[in-house]
Amino acid sequence: MLKYQMKKLMVATFAIALVACLGSVAFAEQAVLTVADCGKCHSVQPAQIAANGASHQTEIDCQACHEGHRPSSANNIPQCNNCHEGSAHYELKEDCLGCHNPHQPLNVTLTGEHKTVCVSCHAGPNKEMVASPSKHATFACNFCHADTHGNIPSCLDCHQPHSESMTQANCSTCHQAHKPLELTYPASTGSQLCAACHDSVFATLSASPAKHSQIACATCHASKHKTVPQCNDCHGLPHAQSMHDRFPKCGECHNVAHDLNNWPVKKKK
Repeated sequence: MLKYQMKKLMVATFAIALVACLGSVAFAEQAVLTVADCGKCHSVQPAQIAANGASHQTEIDCQACHEGHRPSSANNIPQCNNCHEGSAHYELKEDCLGCHNPHQPLNVTLTGEHKTVCVSCHAGPNKEMVASPSKHATFACNFCHADTHGNIPSCLDCHQPHSESMTQANCSTCHQAHKPLELTYPASTGSQLCAACHDSVFATLSASPAKHSQIACATCHASKHKTVPQCNDCHGLPHAQSMHDRFPKCGECHNVAHDLNNWPVKKKK
């Protein structure tokens, strides 16, 4: 009887142990990783996302990209085009990770020479360069916008100013980097900027006693470089029609606009 009771006790003890073991296994299977758990092992990536994560911080979390964890999830690093699609940029055959770190996706680092990749997003500058060819259009985009995306260099990094007094701020008054030969400027442009290139003309105009010397260059040569107005745009037809018929070119009597009425004195024989 005692032997039977001992055997029964052993069976009961084994059953209890087995139930406890199975219960612990079941508990282990029910354990779930949370986003808060990611930072316990991975400190660098959450810090990068917190600082520069852009939409990868505000729209999604770690587990939205990394479904599961190795080794139970053999490949928990997704392809970028799983989420990103719908524009020419996402159709490129380039390796996304060559420029983008997904944990700080807008901190783009540029290595090598890039143009096709850049214009797939920045179509506007490309259209300007195609419409207005210049030496700038022959370079890779990151020749100027070097190393880091969004870098805008100073023109003076490559170009000598037209005069010693000119600064980077003056360059953009007339030139746009993606169409630098198409010079446009506001009516408020100071004549000293024009004089940096057109010094002899400016000197002649400044020495003239005529009223033209008191007018800014951009008043007559308005909006676009090499604009040459007609005298009657401002002066109408100041003389009788017969006079204008006889002398259709104002300069026949008045000399050039920068040196009005200053005819050379003829030497007497």
